[in-house]
Amino acid sequence: MKIREKKEVETVSDILCDVCLHSTRVEGDGLQYAILQAHWGYGSAHDGERYEIHLCERCFFQAVANLKQERRTQTMFSENEKAKLTDNFGMVATDDFFNDGGSSTDKP
Repeated sequence: MKIREKKEVETVSDILCDVCLHSTRVEGDGLQYAILQAHWGYGSAHDGERYEIHLCERCFFQAVANLKQERRTQTMFSENEKAKLTDNFGMVATDDFFNDGGSSTDKP
């Protein structure tokens, strides 16, 4: 036996980029955004704090570029050549159109 009733459901209709305040809605593809998040635990200077920052594609890649530059600055005089690599900084897969893993960017 099916019992039916109408219920009011709250849904996310849009997500604005926390940096530029533009919509992350892409025509025909829904919402396209990145999330930078942190949950600081016991012993950290920010114990108990949680952060969640939503970024549009443009602002995400600007943040990645800034982090790459910071890595270059921090490792400028390092003798560890691996520390200087920034080509695939943070990327874990390519060609992952269907969220099925795509092609791994891990190097053997």
